[in-house]
Amino acid sequence: MRDLRIIVTTADAERLRGALVLACAQAALGGRASLFLQLDAVALLRPPIDAPLDKTHRAAGLPSLAMVLEEALALGVTMLACQSGLALCQLTADQLPPGVEIGGPVSFLQAADDQARLLLV
Repeated sequence: MRDLRIIVTTADAERLRGALVLACAQAALGGRASLFLQLDAVALLRPPIDAPLDKTHRAAGLPSLAMVLEEALALGVTMLACQSGLALCQLTADQLPPGVEIGGPVSFLQAADDQARLLLV
């Protein structure tokens, strides 16, 4: 199965939720998945992690954004927060959820082989 690599480009919680759901599905099928939160998207990891539509999702029996993030990390999805994004959002590494790594677009793309599927959300 080809690797799935997703770049989240904006601080839109629903885009992150969608990316995490796809990554969880990939991992559940036995594939490898990685997410890179670029620049402003890193702000979505500011504690406490919540999303404007969390109540709607929970009322429908679906997990909150924080729950989907936790599940993705538990399934082995790699999450990389942009180092410049941390500075931009005035966050520090110790504020990130356990398991989220710090890096940049070069390291994220270097880890992809020619067969990887790359999605931009």
